Amino acid sequence: MKFLLNYFSKMRGGKHRPHPAPYHEVFWSTIGAFIGIYLVYYIGHLHELRLEDSLFLIGSFGASAILIYGVPNSPYAQPPNLIGGHIVSAIVGVACVWVLGDQPALAASLAVALALAAMHLTNTIHPPGGATALIAVVGGDQIHALGFWYVLSPVGLGAFIMLIVALLINNLSPHRRYPQFWF
Repeated sequence: MKFLLNYFSKMRGGKHRPHPAPYHEVFWSTIGAFIGIYLVYYIGHLHELRLEDSLFLIGSFGASAILIYGVPNSPYAQPPNLIGGHIVSAIVGVACVWVLGDQPALAASLAVALALAAMHLTNTIHPPGGATALIAVVGGDQIHALGFWYVLSPVGLGAFIMLIVALLINNLSPHRRYPQFWF
């Protein structure tokens, strides 16, 4: 009985919700997210692909933009986490397709779970990495056709472009310092 009381008492929380971000933070976050996603899109289009056919702009980059431009002090927004989390997760996702491609539910579930384990073990947790692994599985024939090239492009190159923008934009603000650490 005591276990259950303790268990359910954890669900009450215990802290207060943080205050909204000041306007200067909203401004720099918005500018960074816009430029980061725009550049990934634009560079993807240098290959003359239509947006709906572009494999370069994957959904997990939207979540990365929220982290690296919106909460740049988060440990999950730092360069090793951004780059490493996406790369590790992409490798895991492609491997799961390669081994379990005929069982998509199992491949998708295992890709996200193993990506999380791999990010833990490499100390590169980046929550959007879970989506990167999942996209490798459920992204369709065009993504599957890339095989392990998916790791380099769109994932590696796209994350690198977003990192460069984060370095440039976040440090324009007198209230920000990015990154907090490199290694």
